[in-house]
Amino acid sequence: MTGDARVIHDVNTHLAAAGLRATIVVRDLDSGREISTSGDQAMPLASVVKVPIAFAVLTRISEGVLDGAQPITIRPDHYAGDGPTGTSRFRHPAQIALEDLVMLSVSFSDNTATDALLDVLAPNQVQGDLERMGLSGIHIRHHLGALVETPLESLPDSDAHLVYDIARSGASQEAGHRIWQLDASQANIGTATGLVDLLQEIWRPVRIDRVAASKLRSLLAGNIIRHRLAPDFASDAMTWSSKTGTLLHLRHEIGVVDHADGQSIAVAVLSESSNPAAAQPAAEAELGAAARALHDLLR
Repeated sequence: MTGDARVIHDVNTHLAAAGLRATIVVRDLDSGREISTSGDQAMPLASVVKVPIAFAVLTRISEGVLDGAQPITIRPDHYAGDGPTGTSRFRHPAQIALEDLVMLSVSFSDNTATDALLDVLAPNQVQGDLERMGLSGIHIRHHLGALVETPLESLPDSDAHLVYDIARSGASQEAGHRIWQLDASQANIGTATGLVDLLQEIWRPVRIDRVAASKLRSLLAGNIIRHRLAPDFASDAMTWSSKTGTLLHLRHEIGVVDHADGQSIAVAVLSESSNPAAAQPAAEAELGAAARALHDLLR
């Protein structure tokens, strides 16, 4: 077994011991060298989908198709569910500029702000823009309010484990999944490779406007959710810019490590847990360790 193969084998072994199945892709954005743990399977993206949505909106702003200063009215009764931050917590109508909604969507993972963006640029339009840019492996189908309309929201906390059991049980015989937000034929989905291709275009823009790419890099650097991979990538010698995604048993994060010597390494982690619990700090730590091990192997 080669050195690379041994590290990948050990990473997969440790992930499995933690009850995790993950696809991890790391890529040097200049040399193109890439290492991955396994086959590249499409998975529901949860909040990671906010990155391609922001990509499409900022691209249209840079092209003059959309006005970043356009005021958008946020009416709380129009959007589903409460979120932890941002406009998802608003109780009264407010007007926010389109470009500021992009900031709230990406840096604060604000579902309501994201759905306001999708009211301006519909999911099929975002999908068309990705295809126009030659970015494949990502499929945008629905608004983010759907993520807080799973069976979990209708049950008392004491019964939450029942939903996690359904989530981790996988596909039923009749459909892709008994929870449609986890059904790859209906949900917003993507592959780790497709997401790394997107990060490649954001960090080393060829087709996207450079100003738009720079704005999106800045928003990802300002991500406030930093409990998953950030502890393994943040230091004085490197900067971690990323977006997380969490839904029931899914735990994802994509981002780029910018090293002080100029090397940039993209990382995409898409994972699902077999443990029926919402809080899984050990799983979070294991994902970070796995991503760091592959990063160090590439480095």
